[in-house]
Amino acid sequence: MLSEQINQAIKAAMRSKDKVRLSTLRDIKSKIMVEATSASGQEITDAVVLKICMKLHKQRKETYALYLEQGRDDLAKEEFEQAEIIETFLPKMFSEDEVRAEVVEVIKVVGASGPQDMGKCMGMLTKKLAGKADGKLISSIVREELSK
Repeated sequence: MLSEQINQAIKAAMRSKDKVRLSTLRDIKSKIMVEATSASGQEITDAVVLKICMKLHKQRKETYALYLEQGRDDLAKEEFEQAEIIETFLPKMFSEDEVRAEVVEVIKVVGASGPQDMGKCMGMLTKKLAGKADGKLISSIVREELSK
């Protein structure tokens, strides 16, 4: 289970005295614990842990870009390192070409003919590519393919 892998990684980070890794992993674990207490007795599945990790990864990437923009390279470096640590728990992301192939396939299946069918396509694609591609990338490719 993914949460167990995170627990093992926390122990390893404690043994190796890796402060950045330890604080990042503890942040993930705290978010998982919050979700567990607010989920009204539901079991925390790998899908939930994955969703938490993806959200934290996205936040780190956005903060990294913001710090770079503001010339705060010291803080940007730390955010980048944390994003890389979180990335080790995420599945391999699809490339733009792989996403485009999925989009074209879904457009054929749905029978989409123009931008008015974007909702149908996005509904299927967000479920199909959950955790494997960024939503912004998916929507931009769908928009591009439907306007052809």
